[in-house]
Amino acid sequence: MRNLEELPECPIATFTVLLGNKWKLMIIRDLLQKETFFGELQRDLYGISHKVLTENLRALESDGLVKRTVYDGVPARVSYTMTEFGMSLAPIYDSIAAWGNSYKEFLRQETE
Repeated sequence: MRNLEELPECPIATFTVLLGNKWKLMIIRDLLQKETFFGELQRDLYGISHKVLTENLRALESDGLVKRTVYDGVPARVSYTMTEFGMSLAPIYDSIAAWGNSYKEFLRQETE
């Protein structure tokens, strides 16, 4: 986990350091909905490589936003869920989704 000294003073910059790439944003979008197995995430996130998904999940886990659970079996299955603190991102994602829909509506009105 990062320590306070590693993070910028600006809270927006802190958010960007933790979640500032498209894959992390999309991984969290999916995990806010439900517990998800690695293979499901890879299928749902079209275009993400195994390596990039693994790196991003490890970073989110290290930052305390995502929890990893390994289930016994052959092969072992690994699932991911949001931590309690990670779930605090839900209202932010709701706001982003609402803004995205508003922007699309704005564009529709502009083309009429």
